[in-house]
Amino acid sequence: MDINLLVLRCKDLEASRCFYESLGFDFVRERHGDGPEHYASQSAGLVLELYPLAPGEPAGDTRLGFAVADPGRIISEVAVEGRREVGGQTVYVIRDPDGRAVELSPLESGG
Repeated sequence: MDINLLVLRCKDLEASRCFYESLGFDFVRERHGDGPEHYASQSAGLVLELYPLAPGEPAGDTRLGFAVADPGRIISEVAVEGRREVGGQTVYVIRDPDGRAVELSPLESGG
């Protein structure tokens, strides 16, 4: 089984778009029918969509993890909340604009 869709509800759509673009996602603005405008990115078989939060809706506390080509570049631009070693690699924990924990690990060669 592979995950192929992840939808995140965001308080500030533009701030979230900028944050996830810094991780390597490329977004396009979309609207399906009379639904809300949102951003979508397709990468490595995963569609990541960023939707605006409805009034009074919580962002949730989903924890995400991404393997990225250059975690050092990203963590030099954001506050690192934590780090741990996993399989000889350093995994960094940062927060997205909605406060969700995002784990960054190095992309394995050949991955």
